Amino acid sequence: MIISLNYTNMMADAVGAEYGIHETDLLALRARAKTIHEEICNRRQHGEYAFFDLPFNQSMVEEVLQLSDEMSGRFKNIVVLGIGGSALGTTAVFRALRPLTHNLLTDEDRHGLPRLFVLDNVDPDGFAAHLAICDPAQTCFLVISKSGATVETTCQFLVAKQWLQQAVGEEYREHFVLITDPEKGSLRPLAVQQGYRACDIPPGVGGRFSVLTPVSLLPLALAGVDIQALLRGAADFAPHLCHGSLESNPAYLNAALQYLAYQKGLRTSVLMPYSDRLRDMADWFRQLWAESLGKKYSCDGRVVHVGPTPVNALGTTDQHSQVQLYMEGPFDKVVTFITVDHFDQDLDVLPGAPSPEMAYLEGHSMAELIRMEQLATAVALTKNHRPNCMISLPNVSPETVGALIYLFEVQTLFAGALFGVNPLDQPGVEEGKQFTYALMGRSGFEEKGQEYARIQSRLAPRVLNCQ
Repeated sequence: MIISLNYTNMMADAVGAEYGIHETDLLALRARAKTIHEEICNRRQHGEYAFFDLPFNQSMVEEVLQLSDEMSGRFKNIVVLGIGGSALGTTAVFRALRPLTHNLLTDEDRHGLPRLFVLDNVDPDGFAAHLAICDPAQTCFLVISKSGATVETTCQFLVAKQWLQQAVGEEYREHFVLITDPEKGSLRPLAVQQGYRACDIPPGVGGRFSVLTPVSLLPLALAGVDIQALLRGAADFAPHLCHGSLESNPAYLNAALQYLAYQKGLRTSVLMPYSDRLRDMADWFRQLWAESLGKKYSCDGRVVHVGPTPVNALGTTDQHSQVQLYMEGPFDKVVTFITVDHFDQDLDVLPGAPSPEMAYLEGHSMAELIRMEQLATAVALTKNHRPNCMISLPNVSPETVGALIYLFEVQTLFAGALFGVNPLDQPGVEEGKQFTYALMGRSGFEEKGQEYARIQSRLAPRVLNCQ
């Protein structure tokens, strides 16, 4: 498994001195990178950064596989109830490692594996539409919330519980698995006192770093993903990511490149896979990068308001939507491509084109075309002084996807240190949650409700109604 980071087009000799990175810029970060690495190692030894150890947690994997085996053949629909980190990683890996048409296949063609739906919103139209295509007697809900207090997941759970109770009566508990903190939170007492199945989220692992925990591993295992190979890919790639050399650690190096680009005003970070199967990996990364690095305060308490804005794109689709902006719009973006060397399938263009203008494609293949389109986009960006780099995977497999996830997680942690912020918290999200609790009448949030009313009372309504 050879995964490469090609950063040729990030450098000043490729895109120009104004937006490109100089070798001296990287050299100037070398001592700081060593200090950050030492701090990471120290914190790991004291039990922090628990996500680092997930690829090596064999007991966790065995527990997930045992529960998956117990549930095997019992349900035709697995429905994940979660949001953010409780949903995006599962969606990304499911799309990458199961057939893109998995949920459209017949039971026979899926070899008895269940359909997997990840419901990460409380839009009633979307939620009701999914319930309508599921037989309650053959549906299991995985309720995912570490705290058990996530308002969206709580609402989903209550609606699903009512739906099941009406259909299957007192057996409804058999149709739930609660994936939550092993000791704390509101879901844990339900599991203990009311007899729900439960699965532990390892302590110290936050939601957006939880893709290699039961949060994603259980639904993925139920859907037929080889989770042992997924973790093995991350573990095998770990030696490349867990040493202190800035120049040879791809996670540290890419974090440094993104950080240096940010200092030059390139504050939008585009992740653009050239693979349908990796499309949702960019969506997962968008949350990881945004929630980890977008912060008001630095670690030493200063007001800094930093953080690159992540954007997900898809090659070649977004060559015909977003790339116009990247090529000729503001000089504020850095583009990271993800490419695949070998697709599982290829489709040849045979002789017999109906028009002479089409004949140039004869003898080529679809895989060849998508690779050439990526190379063409990269060189066009470079010609126009737009920094870009490329992460290349040999193929899309459990091992390469596991390695890519691990790379991005370590990259994000290291980038947080470069930006001087805590990449593991999300205080900006909490404010909105508290106002939501107040508006929904949750006890203990009365002061937030009063604050909401004060803010609204100061605003003169400006509403345009069109009839």
